[in-house]
Amino acid sequence: MMHEFLENPVKNVVFNAENVESMADDVADCLAALQAAFQAHHASFVTCCLQPAVRQQLASRDLLDLLNVTPTESEAWDIVQMEEIEREIFGNETED
Repeated sequence: MMHEFLENPVKNVVFNAENVESMADDVADCLAALQAAFQAHHASFVTCCLQPAVRQQLASRDLLDLLNVTPTESEAWDIVQMEEIEREIFGNETED
């Protein structure tokens, strides 16, 4: 379902995880796969507001470093805007 966003003219997504208290391993793997898919399609996928237990789980599975994570939703949208500017200025060379 999330891959459908990549077909939209505006294909950036901010995933606010503030209400997520735990995460199954397959969901954590899915988040990492989504991050990679969005990046491959020159789009932003930013996760924000991770709860400590979820952050620890992602870190213990070596997934945290693969994700674009910010502490707040405001910072997540700032990242999206910066990445959009980078894509406009540099084209696809920053993503390859």
